[in-house]
Amino acid sequence: MSARSRGPAVHNDQMSADWGEKAPAWVRHERIYDAAFAPFTRAVLSAAGITDGLRVLDVGCGAGTLLEASIAAGAEAVGVDISPLMAEAARRRAPEARIVVADAQISDLLAEAPGRPFDRVISRFGVMFFADPVAAFANLRSVTAPGGRLAFVCWRNGERDMFWHGLRSLVARLDPPPTQPADDEPGPMGLAGGDRIRRVLTDAGWRDIVIEPMEKTADFSINGSDGVEERLAVALAGRVGQAIRRELESRLGDAGWAEALAEARAELRGRLVHGTVAFPARAWLVTAAQSDG
Repeated sequence: MSARSRGPAVHNDQMSADWGEKAPAWVRHERIYDAAFAPFTRAVLSAAGITDGLRVLDVGCGAGTLLEASIAAGAEAVGVDISPLMAEAARRRAPEARIVVADAQISDLLAEAPGRPFDRVISRFGVMFFADPVAAFANLRSVTAPGGRLAFVCWRNGERDMFWHGLRSLVARLDPPPTQPADDEPGPMGLAGGDRIRRVLTDAGWRDIVIEPMEKTADFSINGSDGVEERLAVALAGRVGQAIRRELESRLGDAGWAEALAEARAELRGRLVHGTVAFPARAWLVTAAQSDG
């Protein structure tokens, strides 16, 4: 059953606008995200079992990390992302892949990227943003080959450091503080609950659903750095960080903002682990099978 058989399509306009704002920083800090998310990247690739000759769809492909790895494994790789800027970055990184700018919730992805149905559908933190996740995962299943597999990671309930670490001293300057990402609403915590994931995938027609909790260390060190500047850069690039920056820069002026950033750096240095910014990050590793297989 595809999303088209479920009634009127729900467009994800809010997320399109949101990623339009966030994409430039994400692309600029691509190497930092790759370093911090490396354990989750390995987990998705291992669970998917990508081998030579498979056709792979990377949902929310971002700057192309999983696409690059899929090509290296000998697969035919297709990436879909709602952000044109992300897609452009992915094309630079994985020129052999086919990259589609589209909303995976509603687009006919086999029309956008002609070829046989996909043997694997994968994602690293790219499937939590759908306005209608059941329709989205039904649409993805509709382009998956019989016997095909789904494998993705998403943030799970209880994860907070990924969004707040390095920002708490800045948040303390705000009244009221910005709201944190909400569980089970479109956004980074959109699939935070394991029971919700199971309901969504079951209603979308997937079978053999396995949902495993993961806790991996996110290390923001690059080339021997302590990771302080790297973590602060990506923390300020997210939705919460952008809201904090807009408010404090305008209110404090250049000198006050510089002082606030110095406090944020001190906050990070106060929690270094073995000399780097590193902390446990909590996610779900999810696998499922095409029910028509």
